Amino acid sequence: MYDNKIDEITKKIKLLEDELLEEFKQKEQEFFYKIENEKVKFEDRIIKDGKSKVISSIKYLSSFPIGVILTIPFIWGMMIPALLADISVTIYQYICFPVYKIPKVRRKDYVIMDRYNLFYLDKVEKINCWYCEYFNGVIAYVREVGARTEQFWCPIKHSKLLRDKHSRYDNFFDFGDYKKYREELEKRRSNFKDLKESK
Repeated sequence: MYDNKIDEITKKIKLLEDELLEEFKQKEQEFFYKIENEKVKFEDRIIKDGKSKVISSIKYLSSFPIGVILTIPFIWGMMIPALLADISVTIYQYICFPVYKIPKVRRKDYVIMDRYNLFYLDKVEKINCWYCEYFNGVIAYVREVGARTEQFWCPIKHSKLLRDKHSRYDNFFDFGDYKKYREELEKRRSNFKDLKESK
């Protein structure tokens, strides 16, 4: 049985997440857009005003020192490992998760490609946004697949406080709690009930 305190904190986090969703809905009104069928629609007058403020790509790039421009090949080189991780992890979870009875991670919940189409960005900014949202989305997606795998194979917390915990970490056993580990491992490693309920 999980600690009551942890359950209580988890419930508070869920309430805060709901509150955050409400705040996002208010932002939609503040910036004059709405989401229909998973697509963002801005008011025409906002699009027109935003496009009038777009600067040229040359002007945008010339605002950076030459040293920054020279790093671009190194940045774009990182797309190769990101793409390989994306493909490899997707294959891995489709083969292994059904065997482990772990709910699959929905890639589209993590790799969200929407910013690169914003009307107030120049071409270079659009490319930069595409890169960042893909790269960081893949990292988040890979992390969630790793988190669910860790819960199945090794659901034990570290002895030190983590700077940034993944989504499954609070379900893990306390470091050194060998009694609970042996008593509840089978139950805890397969407890993804919260994921099934949220779908």
